[in-house]
Amino acid sequence: MPPVIWAKQKRRMSACLSKANDGRGGKRPVRLTKRHTQQGFAMPTILVTGATGFVGSHALEALMQFDAVRRGEFRVIAACRDPARLLPGFAGEVRAGDLCDAAYLAHLLEGVDVVCHCMAWTSLFGQKKHSRALYLHPTLALLDAAVAQGVRRFVNISTTSAAAPGQSHNPMNPGIPRTFWPHLGNAITIENALRQRSHAQFTGVNLRLGIFAGRRYALGLLPILVPRLKTHGVPWVEGGQTGLPITAGEDIGTALACTTPGLSGYESFNIVGPAVPRVREVFELLHEEFGLPLPHFSVPFPVAYAFAWLMEKLDVIVPWQPLVTRSIIHLLEETQADNRRAAQRLGYRPKVDWREAIRMQMAEMQTRQTAPMRMHRPLPSERAP
Repeated sequence: MPPVIWAKQKRRMSACLSKANDGRGGKRPVRLTKRHTQQGFAMPTILVTGATGFVGSHALEALMQFDAVRRGEFRVIAACRDPARLLPGFAGEVRAGDLCDAAYLAHLLEGVDVVCHCMAWTSLFGQKKHSRALYLHPTLALLDAAVAQGVRRFVNISTTSAAAPGQSHNPMNPGIPRTFWPHLGNAITIENALRQRSHAQFTGVNLRLGIFAGRRYALGLLPILVPRLKTHGVPWVEGGQTGLPITAGEDIGTALACTTPGLSGYESFNIVGPAVPRVREVFELLHEEFGLPLPHFSVPFPVAYAFAWLMEKLDVIVPWQPLVTRSIIHLLEETQADNRRAAQRLGYRPKVDWREAIRMQMAEMQTRQTAPMRMHRPLPSERAP
């Protein structure tokens, strides 16, 4: 099989399948020229799991702008539970089902060359059993099926906080499990499994994304923090001086549509926005533009973790969720994440400033989020029929 390529860079053979700037502030579709197709590169079939979610929908949106997709020169398949929630205008193949269903998984990867695994069931507090059943086990089963069925590339989604603090600056460093956050431990287990299974004929690409922000948001730090800031009970941690690596949905789509034929074995990348703000800068924007109160005092990380532990212990006796959890404190730790490796190896160039990403999300939150968001995604029993 010829080397897989499903993108084109301005100055070399690989690039992003996202919209490119036309020099006048507008956008134009990325094109794969005749010269590239004549050099023996094959157009793959790309499967996007979790295609109706925040990450998956932005991946589809980026791929839909690729000129070769519009001409039908290669296939993009959307895998999701509810096709009615797919982006308007998506005309590709849909494989509807649940990754927890072994019968569905048995046929899901037929004819697939590249898997963009965007499905995730997430939790910021507890839910160890559900995180394993709804996220870890289905993902490991999908990964094993991809290896067995000859998929050439598997793209996984993780977090820049996987190895924070101290080791997260280099995305190739292994993650550090935290007993207080079971879901993070499962994400790291998946990273390790992808690393172990990768080889010359099966490329594992791990994208460690920053804090999600932008349109079509789901569970994330911003929708959890905003209602808590309104209580005046959230302090600064270390004066708000740590970096908060925010990644807009559009830039996530761009990253997922970036690859090169030269990648081989296991590759991991930090994927963040054009600039990483301080936590204080983010809170000040929320205060100045959306009227949210600023914290009234500051505590060091050890005190913040101790207070969060106490809030978690009180959860069993109070009717509301904790004001803060240790996972939230962990997300505020310094990651020193940047895009240098992704820029060099993938040609990744983020476009959306963190301020604009927050403004887009806050605009949606004003209409969508009428009550505080729960700290985990809906369970199967809680999903609408």
